[in-house]
Amino acid sequence: MERLYATGALVGALVLCVTFGAEAQQPAAPNNAPNAPQKPAAEQPIAPLDDSALQAGDEEYNQPARKLVNWNEYNGCSIYFRFGAGFLYEGAAYAQDQASKEQFSLSPETRIRDLRLILKGGFGQDRSVTWSSGIMYEQSSGKVLVRETGVMFPVSKLSGDIFVGRTKEGFSLNKIMVGYAGWTMERTEMNDATIPILADGVKWIGSAPQKHVIWNLGFFTDTTSEGQSFSTYSRQAVGRIAWLPILSDTTVLHIGINGRVGKPDDDVLNVRSRPEAFEAPFFVETGPFETTQSRTTDLEVYYRPGSLLFGSEYFVQWQDAPKSGNPVFNGGNVLATWLITGEIRPYKERAGIFDQVSPARTVFEGGRGAIELVNNFSYINLDSGTLTGGKFWRYTPMLNWYLSDNIRLEFAYGIGRLNRFGLIGFTQFFQSRIQLQL
Repeated sequence: MERLYATGALVGALVLCVTFGAEAQQPAAPNNAPNAPQKPAAEQPIAPLDDSALQAGDEEYNQPARKLVNWNEYNGCSIYFRFGAGFLYEGAAYAQDQASKEQFSLSPETRIRDLRLILKGGFGQDRSVTWSSGIMYEQSSGKVLVRETGVMFPVSKLSGDIFVGRTKEGFSLNKIMVGYAGWTMERTEMNDATIPILADGVKWIGSAPQKHVIWNLGFFTDTTSEGQSFSTYSRQAVGRIAWLPILSDTTVLHIGINGRVGKPDDDVLNVRSRPEAFEAPFFVETGPFETTQSRTTDLEVYYRPGSLLFGSEYFVQWQDAPKSGNPVFNGGNVLATWLITGEIRPYKERAGIFDQVSPARTVFEGGRGAIELVNNFSYINLDSGTLTGGKFWRYTPMLNWYLSDNIRLEFAYGIGRLNRFGLIGFTQFFQSRIQLQL
């Protein structure tokens, strides 16, 4: 099935290129057409509040605001096609005390974190039906994997859109956000441990703009994803609702709650996470245990006054696992960021997520780009019932430098404390990353 997904996406892209490539010299659709590609950001202001219609792939990939090239898209009268790409290369080094060394042996390492091709398009007179497919190369396994892939169409009677295919479940603002748009290098431990990155199924994304309320509801199975690293549940139902009591170009207050019920694959689950460093081993891990059902909730609160952003998410997960004492896991994070160059991180109203930072003036235009200072504190506790998966916290100050809409440099320091194996070890993390997008 994985090969079928990949073959279908590639064949679809090839057919579109062959069929419509000869028409690419025709005038593009007018910019005032619904869902038509917009002018480069250099020709229009960057909106800190985005209330535009949703499209398939919005949770997987952000089209850079400023265009580098035009040859990677076709814009006809009733069809649109574009391909983009993303590349992450990073490195991590560590400083450990004696207890940390006894817990884990860590060595400096550099690697390709992500290399992917994104295909997106739409069709119909108003481009209301959109599709996307993500194809990623995973260096650790040497495999080519299919990421978010599916079709989205509006349903006015449901006040929103329906997505069918492989996508994010719709749990946690930070999880739903495009990974390339996040403020930290990796999502926090509790987020990573409890919510799979993708799932196959159907998701409804809706909103009531007059009430300042957004929501999503999804149902997923592993029929087409069996064997994937993210496929740890045979079926799951996920819901999210958020209220926006303050919503303007300058200020956003987002309050949301998430709920999830899942049946683990073969009634066995292993809850684990790396310490926000992809090159490191799993610092916290319960090991496989029997459980017939997993229930998770998450409260999310974000406040964005201008160039500042404050946020917090807290997770609780209950396991129906009598043999393990019905363990309950918990954790979350507290975040503060500041764009010292004056930009405002955009907020996508209909999706209820934050978007990628776009510099007011890029380095290549003679400016400084956008510079963002980040402070993040995260915590996870996997010690419950008879399970001793460990307790871990990490404090991370870091700097993001957005040279342009296509190039970002990240520099992070972290200090973490792990209580596991009867030891309490402290580890320092030194991380950097270069991010490129087309």
